[in-house]
Amino acid sequence: MPPPTVKSRAMQSSIPFPETPERRAQLARQVHAATGLDEPVLQQVVRAFYGTARHDPIIGHLFDGVEDWDAHIARIATFWSSVALMSGRYHGNPMARHLKLPLEPRHFARWLVLFETTVRQVCSEAGATLLLEKAGRIAQSLQFGIDAKRGMLPSRQQTT
Repeated sequence: MPPPTVKSRAMQSSIPFPETPERRAQLARQVHAATGLDEPVLQQVVRAFYGTARHDPIIGHLFDGVEDWDAHIARIATFWSSVALMSGRYHGNPMARHLKLPLEPRHFARWLVLFETTVRQVCSEAGATLLLEKAGRIAQSLQFGIDAKRGMLPSRQQTT
């Protein structure tokens, strides 16, 4: 049998693991073992965060359009399940949802402060570290995407 071609090696290395329910469950177990994060903890984080954020003087008004809080919390908990546990359960478009809001850099900065306070209260140190790392990247990505859509150069101001 001839050795694989360079192209097939590159293709093989770009797909490290098959995306199967079993593989995703294995990843979730590994994250849980390392951080203590699981679906109930993420649900608790999301509920606690929105319990504060929706009444916050800087970002609270951004949630005025939420009509069904239980559905919103379930959707966001599913998002964090996909982000933190790699569950693959979230199938939405966060950028499209956030483009509809009058977001400014100060909103992202405040979101991160409130999120940090929440995860440090709810999660283990390792769980908080993981979620904060992901949250910083998400905030920066959303802010850059929104700025680009508005025809603005990316802000030099860091959201993390």
